Amino acid sequence: MAEIPIIIWKEEVEHLLHYKDLIPRLEVALEKFSRKDSAEVIQPVRSSVPLPKYNGFLLTMPAYMEHEGILCTKMVCFYKRNNDSTLPSTQATVLLFDPECGNVKAVMDGQVITAMRTAAVSAISAKLLMSSEAQVLTILGTGHQALSHYNVFTEMFTFKEVRVWSRSEERAGRFSLSLRGPVTVCSSVEEAVRGADVIVTVTRATEPVLFGRWVKPGAHVAAVGACRPDWRELDDDLMKEAVVYVDSKEGAATESGDVILSGAEVFAELGEVLIGTRPAHREKTTVFKSLGMAVQDAVSAKLVFDQWKTKDSQR
Repeated sequence: MAEIPIIIWKEEVEHLLHYKDLIPRLEVALEKFSRKDSAEVIQPVRSSVPLPKYNGFLLTMPAYMEHEGILCTKMVCFYKRNNDSTLPSTQATVLLFDPECGNVKAVMDGQVITAMRTAAVSAISAKLLMSSEAQVLTILGTGHQALSHYNVFTEMFTFKEVRVWSRSEERAGRFSLSLRGPVTVCSSVEEAVRGADVIVTVTRATEPVLFGRWVKPGAHVAAVGACRPDWRELDDDLMKEAVVYVDSKEGAATESGDVILSGAEVFAELGEVLIGTRPAHREKTTVFKSLGMAVQDAVSAKLVFDQWKTKDSQR
């Protein structure tokens, strides 16, 4: 008889999940995904159920990694909120299954997993693509993803200056006070990105907010928002002038408005860079268009579950 699933709440996921453990596992997952071996990873493009009354979507993201024995799916509701809305723009839950029996082993909060694995993959893109002399980091946006990106980028790299921008000066001020280090709050996107070596876009924008004419040649952009085919954060000039990397070419071709609407060519997946089949053009302006993948949730959930079991056995 199958055991009752364990429930791992947000606070415990935060306690169990750490970037130093997560990033190496995500790098391996990206490599396996880009090898396109169904014996390693089975991951369909996520399905979407529109919620027109609430201006949102329900996304389901399943993945199976046979050699690791990981069967997982994430369900996430994503909403296009007004800037003054107090409601969350995302809510997520992750289910981890026993792939042999089919029972649910664990139900866990998906907000922390989503925020941390997304930021960790952005940091992997920076490790591969940003200049070795990068000194200035800019973050556009002040939500949960902005915080997770600040945390992992300042943990992995050393910057002389960190800048932030938000449509709301009040939110930008609150965000800056919540951080563990000094930041410069900028009044415009242009002010924030001029001369920046690394730019992270984690906004709710549906139209471009970052323009190529403002971006320093050789800068690296990690574009995280605009996860729908008709939404954008980056303009045509930036998308066409930069070397574009993605987590999944298939996902980018069907889900990324920045890629689809600009007509930009995708150069490579991050996994292809990690396995050495495509080069990392550090000397050029680069864009990593992040959409997030189920395999990233899967290895993150397995790590949380394994850490929980270790902790539970020590009680």
